[in-house]
Amino acid sequence: MTRAFIFPGQGSQSVGMGKALADAFPQAKAVFDEVDDALSQKLSTIMWEGPAEDLTLTANTQPALMAVSLAAIRVLEAEAGLDLKKHAAYVAGHSLGEYSALAAAGSLSIGDTARLLRIRGNAMQSAVPVGQGAMAALLGLEFDAALEVAREAAQGEVCDAANDNGGAQVVVSGHKSAVERAVVIAQEKGAKRAVMLSVSAPFHCALMAPAADAMREALAKVTVNAPVVPVVANVEAAAITDPAAIRDALVRQVTGTVRWRECVAYMASQGVDSFYEVGSGKVLTGLVKRIAAGASSAAIGTPEDVAAFKASLQG
Repeated sequence: MTRAFIFPGQGSQSVGMGKALADAFPQAKAVFDEVDDALSQKLSTIMWEGPAEDLTLTANTQPALMAVSLAAIRVLEAEAGLDLKKHAAYVAGHSLGEYSALAAAGSLSIGDTARLLRIRGNAMQSAVPVGQGAMAALLGLEFDAALEVAREAAQGEVCDAANDNGGAQVVVSGHKSAVERAVVIAQEKGAKRAVMLSVSAPFHCALMAPAADAMREALAKVTVNAPVVPVVANVEAAAITDPAAIRDALVRQVTGTVRWRECVAYMASQGVDSFYEVGSGKVLTGLVKRIAAGASSAAIGTPEDVAAFKASLQG
């Protein structure tokens, strides 16, 4: 069995996430406390009690999802004897999940990761005035066809492919009017569905350039170690381990396409046959099933999931 551990991105959050882990395991509680301290804010209270509107603020969502993922990793290490160096071939994460992957692999400290994601969330939110940007999901079009839709819709504005999620699910991002045109064009070109998304900013497109600048500055100030296991970067769809390459990939990721389909396909091509989504939700578990048909995928986000993984390691 060759394993990869993958980490979810925005959209996987829910009020109450991580609470069962924190109640059951001191290692999980310690991670949530560490993130609260790093941000000088009781983020854990918002995560567990809401309100949902506060949790879905980008500046909160990003460190919150990372906290759940890292809490689960620490519990797996303590309870199941997980050693990423020994038990994993790769780690990867979807958008902000790449930061979780890097923290799990020891490339970034948890405190630095929380602070970086707070900066990232604020910078992405403020890069474009509210109402000027938008994102839409195009379902039933392969990536090349969706790229063509985005190009046709741009008409001098920004309309970029933000996420290539696999299973003919592509998200486009940019100026609101251009994204609205993309929805119409995609339907004309035979998309099964094309829907505007309820997001607070147009992520992963050229309009995010100010946020990329902010991340370049922030990343220059933190220690980035070589990860204990290669990280498959969103913008490369290939494994990287060099700290300078990691910094560069995280900066380019802000405006670049999340090449998730290619990331999963790459890991599968390198022999990965078991994917474990660590943290909140099961979004990536579903995407893996569409991309790497022969591989198994499972989510680890609850005490029950931890017990099941422990049994699988010992089996």
